[in-house]
Amino acid sequence: MDVSQPSSPGQDAQPQTAPISDPRPTPDYGTLGPCSDIAAGGPDSVPSAAPRVANSTRFGPVYAVAIGVLFAVLVGGIGSAHAAWYRLANLFSLRGNVAAPASPKDPRQLDRLKPQTQAETLLELAVRNSDGATDQISSRVDHWQGKLKWNSQIATLTTAALNSRDMRVRESGIEVELAAYGLAKNSASLDYLLRTAESPDHAQKIWALWALGLMGNRGVEPDRIVQVLTAHLKDSDEDSRHWAVEGLALVGTTETIEPLLQTMHNDPSPSVRENAACSLADSGMFTHEQRLSAVPQLLNYTDDPSLDARTHAWAFQALGVITRQHLPNDSSAWRSWYDSAKND
Repeated sequence: MDVSQPSSPGQDAQPQTAPISDPRPTPDYGTLGPCSDIAAGGPDSVPSAAPRVANSTRFGPVYAVAIGVLFAVLVGGIGSAHAAWYRLANLFSLRGNVAAPASPKDPRQLDRLKPQTQAETLLELAVRNSDGATDQISSRVDHWQGKLKWNSQIATLTTAALNSRDMRVRESGIEVELAAYGLAKNSASLDYLLRTAESPDHAQKIWALWALGLMGNRGVEPDRIVQVLTAHLKDSDEDSRHWAVEGLALVGTTETIEPLLQTMHNDPSPSVRENAACSLADSGMFTHEQRLSAVPQLLNYTDDPSLDARTHAWAFQALGVITRQHLPNDSSAWRSWYDSAKND
């Protein structure tokens, strides 16, 4: 399941054909409440609701692996992503006839590997929090343009990276994903994604909404991308609004907080409202300080009479994740805590 590559790295080229129809977006990425950390899809499937696991006590960003065969990905929440990765490490223990380096501090050994294997090896080490792996990815990723293929290994690794608590590892996952999609960080790729986001092909459209978020996060005209994604929050179909939310969370600029709050309040779909809540709480690429800026409005949502009980509950859960406070689902208790915290 490849993405057509630009003609050569660094040129203002664009993919020659539309990207894969089953993209990085995942059915339950960032869902609040009891949710499954395992999801799968076929090569031509369109993301839809994923099964959930009861009695979960926490939530976090969950990214499904988008490949052409069904296979299990990471199990456990965001905090267990690293442990789960070790159970998958045997998939990457040997790269052809060349042993994978145990440390990114051996560039000569890395240089012996093909670009595809370099990317897989370094992203594996980054997920394991190996010192220097994210720096190596940053220094090499531009040279990987046009040389990477989207495959099950890249899918599994970017899943682990995007679930990391370390923002640098999440960023590395985005960098490798863009390179594997064949998308250079330039205006030509952006224009291609903007056209694809208006495609009548639904799967291509939602892939583009996701990829626009990746591109915006890496600094390619983020203001323009936010404007486009925000406009898609008004689309008539739920799927498009869902993935516009995901794209905005990936961009991760302060300007995306307000449209996510509005979506959490106003969208007619419970799934989209839930997705916006989790994007504000834990998913995507926001800093802790950015998430804290949403707290006053989330407090208002906990007892807003125009919202249903589910949305009230999502507001409470988002508050708990952002503030790391364990309070009951009681608006008065949360307002009392917040007033006290402001005065400290």
